[in-house]
Amino acid sequence: MTHPRYEVDVPIHHATQQGRRGLHVFTGRAAGPGEALASAHSAYDRAAQYASASRPAPDDSSDGWAVHGLRPDWVLEWHLATTKEWVNPSNLL
Repeated sequence: MTHPRYEVDVPIHHATQQGRRGLHVFTGRAAGPGEALASAHSAYDRAAQYASASRPAPDDSSDGWAVHGLRPDWVLEWHLATTKEWVNPSNLL
């Protein structure tokens, strides 16, 4: 059985320019919202560790949870993250 795809939206802000804000969006398969949030956070942490060692982020996206476009000067506000089943408006995959 394949799990549904989830979207995790994490508000972000620039580390030194607080007025600059945005949203980092993660998608991947998970059994539920809690697992989706944990998977997104884990993928981000793994990518950040690689980046701090000047290595490219791993591309193990077999379950969809991969991180692209990591911005080291931005802070993710995980405590404000929202999770929902992903709606595929353009039949993307």
